Amino acid sequence: MIREFSSGLILPALALAVLGWLVPRVLARVWPEGVGPLLLLALASTLILIVLATALFGLLYLGQGVPLAVILDVGVLGGWPHFVRLGLVSALVWAPIMVLSVANLPRHWKEETW
Repeated sequence: MIREFSSGLILPALALAVLGWLVPRVLARVWPEGVGPLLLLALASTLILIVLATALFGLLYLGQGVPLAVILDVGVLGGWPHFVRLGLVSALVWAPIMVLSVANLPRHWKEETW
């Protein structure tokens, strides 16, 4: 199952896009309303999505048979900086969707107004 998921481009990109929409929505359930908190929510969503995307790429590499020791290598130019870079570059997929999701959150505010 993971091998089929990790061998293509569409399903991982779709997973990143769904995470870009879902993470701000889930955080908004517990986050206070207001413009300042909305900006902090966007920052928290960004950091969480970078971590999730990095983990997703690690799982995709594991699905393709790369040993975990290589992924977690902490040498001078170990494997983990590569996955962090992939997580950052994947913002091209999830960031526009996350921005739209965050921008839509004030529509559901009950106490604050935009």
